[in-house]
Amino acid sequence: MSVGTDTPERARPEPIRAVPVRHPGRWVAVAVIGVLVAMFVHLLVTNKAFNWSFMVDEMFRPPIMAGVRGSLALLLTAMLIGIVLGVVIAVMRLSENPILRGVAWAYTWFFRAVPRLVLAILFGNLGILWARIEFGLPFDRQIGALFGVDDFEARLFGFSAVDILTGFVAGMLALGLSEAAYMAEIVRAGIQSVDEGQTEAAQALGMRRGQILRRIVLPQAMRVIVPPTGNETIAMLKDTSLVAFVPVSTELFFQLRAVSSRTYQVVPMLVAATIWYLLLSSVLLVGQYYLERNFSKGVGRSGRAKTRLRAITAESGGTTGKADGA
Repeated sequence: MSVGTDTPERARPEPIRAVPVRHPGRWVAVAVIGVLVAMFVHLLVTNKAFNWSFMVDEMFRPPIMAGVRGSLALLLTAMLIGIVLGVVIAVMRLSENPILRGVAWAYTWFFRAVPRLVLAILFGNLGILWARIEFGLPFDRQIGALFGVDDFEARLFGFSAVDILTGFVAGMLALGLSEAAYMAEIVRAGIQSVDEGQTEAAQALGMRRGQILRRIVLPQAMRVIVPPTGNETIAMLKDTSLVAFVPVSTELFFQLRAVSSRTYQVVPMLVAATIWYLLLSSVLLVGQYYLERNFSKGVGRSGRAKTRLRAITAESGGTTGKADGA
């Protein structure tokens, strides 16, 4: 005899009604930004003080283009001095010799503390200290006086300070020597980011200290050095405008200021300077992107490979320790 039991049917759940999360604050921010952008565009279009036709007509004239070339030449030479000298100072900072470390620290302390505008004006007036810059035996006259020889000179050659310390050279030295202090810290951080095991392995192979630095450490440190160096290059492009106070006539901002002083059109020339620096900085940003991509090749592949090995060993029932050590 079987007893029949009624089993109630399981009620189907109602379909989920997904309600998207609302973000009213975003739309408020978009509205505020839209109004501000509209106000800015209205200012650019309606305010006659910008004088766009005059600005476009003046910003591509030969003196302005010569100023662009002068600013680029100043940028390249100052960065060349800064990078080369910065590498040397960074190596001195990491040296085991306390004297070299002290000299490198004093250099970075001084040139990072003094503003570049002050350095540019100071180097522009070095001719007040020396009428001539000569090369030869130091303290030659004093040495001659010790031995009773009057007017003893052991100098090979020299230059007039007015001829050698032109405005361009003074600005280049001021910016380059100042940049070297910042580049030294960037290079030092990049060198310290390289695993010490790389140096130890190279020493075990019998490589000399200079070879290790040139062939092993610096190529790996470039991944860390390149991004801040790109930022320093863009900052140096903007700082080239400081040499207009030396003064350096073959410089972009100097030429734009000359036009504004002659025509009393201050705002259009300031806008022209802004546009020029934006264009040049954009080109440098593109170059920085490709440099970073070049020196970042292979970075992250080892991590992805380890992840794949862990997945394979997990599926096969193995351990991940061997995969990590492989």
